[in-house]
Amino acid sequence: MAGNLLARSAHDLGAAAWFGGTLMGAVGLNGATGKAKDPKERTRLSSLGWAKWAPVQTAAFAVHALGGIGLILGNKGRVAAQDSVASNTVLKSVVTVVGMAVALYSGMLGKKVGELAEQGSAGATEPRPGASDELAKAQSQLKITQWLLPVISGVVVVMGAKQGEMQRPENVKKGLLRK
Repeated sequence: MAGNLLARSAHDLGAAAWFGGTLMGAVGLNGATGKAKDPKERTRLSSLGWAKWAPVQTAAFAVHALGGIGLILGNKGRVAAQDSVASNTVLKSVVTVVGMAVALYSGMLGKKVGELAEQGSAGATEPRPGASDELAKAQSQLKITQWLLPVISGVVVVMGAKQGEMQRPENVKKGLLRK
């Protein structure tokens, strides 16, 4: 059990930082910057805040991934032998990679919105009437990704909890017998 403590802690803390950061960004950062008096500041400040978060999010991804690899290596026998563990691990890995790709795309959209901040906006992810098509499109896509990221990272957290439940002795026994 102590052999997985560091890997599990890294795995779970990385996922928690990813989930919490994206949720706070969507609710707190974008919500607050959308209230700025100067319409040009709304997207500029939001973009600056997300740019400050990006290195922390990247570190969270790395810590989560390293912890996940450690857990897979530490439990490779159980992953291979216990019913549903391998499929859960593969599915969670796919969801994680998709989430990382969405985060990267969201960052690219945010950079574009920040570069177009001089046009002003109704909110961090809401274009103002008369906004350029480029800004309006980027903001509408950001509006989706800002909520998609906490959903995806939340699914990763829940799938990690499922994996923890699969390690309970009674579940290991059932899973080994089923396979």
